[in-house]
Amino acid sequence: MFRALALIALVVPSAAQASPIGDVLCAPSEELRDRLTRQYGSARQASGLRGREQVMEVWTDQRGDWTMVVRYASGTSCIVAMGEHWTDFGPQDPA
Repeated sequence: MFRALALIALVVPSAAQASPIGDVLCAPSEELRDRLTRQYGSARQASGLRGREQVMEVWTDQRGDWTMVVRYASGTSCIVAMGEHWTDFGPQDPA
């Protein structure tokens, strides 16, 4: 959870300007991506479109910490959730 506090410190100053919701943490996409990869050793594990202007991303590190990010076409990305103990189940057979 120390990682989460450090990420919050990165994005809190810009969150009030870029986010319509006070609990969502936002920063320029490149800045957030660099922080996740270089400082925290996270890698993007999954992504998917959410409408025409948004991409949802899940970032994880080797410890199992995870971060969910919304990347907007405007060039801003927002952390919308963080947690621990990420498990990748891989491809699943349809039931």
